[in-house]
Amino acid sequence: MWGEAALVDGAQIALVRLSDERLFALDHWDPVAKANVMARGIVGSKGETPTLASPIHKQVYSLVTGECLSEEGPALRTYEVRVEDGNLEVKA
Repeated sequence: MWGEAALVDGAQIALVRLSDERLFALDHWDPVAKANVMARGIVGSKGETPTLASPIHKQVYSLVTGECLSEEGPALRTYEVRVEDGNLEVKA
């Protein structure tokens, strides 16, 4: 499992690759900590849902929907992502 930050059309995006090769893209901005840190978050799961926890305050977000699963709060924006001819593409 791997997280990396990227700048896409002026937006900081957190890219996450799971061990099964699934890719996710969502906001790098942590709305609770007010910092660009989500690419350094803790990857895990809640049931069948892959998750990313903030590295600062540990709020848990769905990698699929961006919804905060650990408490009521703002969601992370998610982005479509694909690999095309060996290049990672993010629709921003």
